[in-house]
Amino acid sequence: MIETRQITKRYGDLTAVDRICFRVEPGQVLGFLGPNGAGKSTTMKMLAGFLAPTSGGATVAGFDVETQPLEAKRALGYLPEGAPSYGEMNVREFLEFIADVRELKGDLRYKRLDDAIERLHLDRVLEQPIDTLSKGFRRRVGLAGAILHDPKVLILDEPTDGLDPNQKQEVRTLINSMARDKTIIISTHLLEEVHAVCDRAIIIAAGRILADATPAELEARSRYHQAVSLTAANLQEAKDALARVADIAAIEVDPQDNRITAFPKPGRSIFVAVGDALKAQGVTVRELALEPGRLDEVFRTITQGAVGKEART
Repeated sequence: MIETRQITKRYGDLTAVDRICFRVEPGQVLGFLGPNGAGKSTTMKMLAGFLAPTSGGATVAGFDVETQPLEAKRALGYLPEGAPSYGEMNVREFLEFIADVRELKGDLRYKRLDDAIERLHLDRVLEQPIDTLSKGFRRRVGLAGAILHDPKVLILDEPTDGLDPNQKQEVRTLINSMARDKTIIISTHLLEEVHAVCDRAIIIAAGRILADATPAELEARSRYHQAVSLTAANLQEAKDALARVADIAAIEVDPQDNRITAFPKPGRSIFVAVGDALKAQGVTVRELALEPGRLDEVFRTITQGAVGKEART
């Protein structure tokens, strides 16, 4: 449903996007991650037809975004960063305008309007000028416009930006409910978004793809993968007990909360052994957990290395 082929965007001597290639299948929710300035929004704009690539190309629902732009845009719902709109319009007028642009008519028009309004909980602000809305409600109006024509493909640039925790959960639930029959790309810098809605993640920095994997596969690259963390009534007793476990490679203590993390030797599993050692020494344990890995640590390691290399060159 979405495919890029060595897509590149240059601004003079600056290469914002550098020969990016990826493919997203129907039913997938792809998280497009990267630090500020990584090239996320530029890539999204090229896929949506807002920017022409310097070289390479892309297709949306089988249509080339440059040679078949109208067909590609009919299949696409796009929520850009900032969700620009006509502030003097009220919400109802703006959605009616989007329906006109999308050439929605008859019963289908009213069905799609009612569906978008209900899904984004916009009933109580329909008559309110967009300029007077909170940032969160403006974001919801933009998302309603993006899904109004029931597109096969959705490209969402920071979809939960400006939303409170309850609103974020509502939007994530909406994305999950739509994922069954759509292809969705979410550009974000929020790692919690990846855990909440994405079944695959691409990490980019300096305009290049650095990783393409499931969230679980990325977490497995973390040094915390299969580590054991715990809190205990007596810190020293717990450390002494852990020192008896042969397969532990290192022990670290977080000075803020006295949480102990035990790291296994390569290829070893230590959870059962740690529990047995603590029990044998009579250590009172308040919390004991097996770490799946930390996506934020993997993200920092991957992106900081790439940015540092780019700066040196």
